[in-house]
Amino acid sequence: MRILITGGTGLIGRALSAHWRQQGHELWVWSRRAQEVPALCSGARGVAALEDLPADLALDAVINLAGAPIADSRWSGGRRQLLWHSRIDLTRTLVDWLGRQATPAPVLISGSAVGWYGNQGEKLLDETSATGPADFGSQLCIAWEQEAERARQWGVRVVLLRTAPVLSPTGGMLAKLRLPFSLGLGGRLGSGRQWMPWIHLQDQVALIDFLLQHPECNGVFNACGPGLVRNAEFTQALADALHRPALLPAPAWALKLALGDMSVLLLGGQRLQPRRAQEAGFVFRYPQLGEALAQLM
Repeated sequence: MRILITGGTGLIGRALSAHWRQQGHELWVWSRRAQEVPALCSGARGVAALEDLPADLALDAVINLAGAPIADSRWSGGRRQLLWHSRIDLTRTLVDWLGRQATPAPVLISGSAVGWYGNQGEKLLDETSATGPADFGSQLCIAWEQEAERARQWGVRVVLLRTAPVLSPTGGMLAKLRLPFSLGLGGRLGSGRQWMPWIHLQDQVALIDFLLQHPECNGVFNACGPGLVRNAEFTQALADALHRPALLPAPAWALKLALGDMSVLLLGGQRLQPRRAQEAGFVFRYPQLGEALAQLM
């Protein structure tokens, strides 16, 4: 297959590139770091602009993973603009470009996040659920998906992948938590009762590949492990995997003071199921948190 990836130099993109290059696929990555793409993405070809792609390039798929990290700093006005541009504006540019092609790629798998659902407490959620209380994160995901959906007008199969925090030893949430928890400085966030969806990086890559290979898969899919856990369970499992105690909780008031509106990412949550992926026949290699952490640690 000939595949174009946006956000290919990120955590998921690099793992996906390695997986697909091993399978012999031809990969192109649209990135501001085009010169670094071959080294970062297992020999994929990098382009700094979509117009740099060969005019006669016939793509079999487009994978849209671009987006600045949402939890790297407070949601200031400037940061919100960056997050919006890197998701909504970029996806709009990508979809407009697809529409100008003589033969658009038959499938677009576009990233989104479980934050689409907002903080819905104890409500059990799946892909049929409505969005909850609006916050900046959910508004961002809603607009992001709306831009990707426009590709349907050109006959493109659109898959919207609402991804939970991805567990990997080399990046993402787990890499940030490993040092404080290794030092015995970890603990629950707030009450610890908020639901905390997650997914192992290997399952994330495998799910994207599965959705690409199954043309009957269309629309929204939750990318999260089926093993539901609360924050207190997650932090205890991580501490256990590192053979350390988890005795230093972070009070909700302190997180709100430090992070402002962004604290919803830590104090809110989603009791989420990957129903459509499982019904389609996808089998998670790491369905439970304990086995996922054991492999990663």
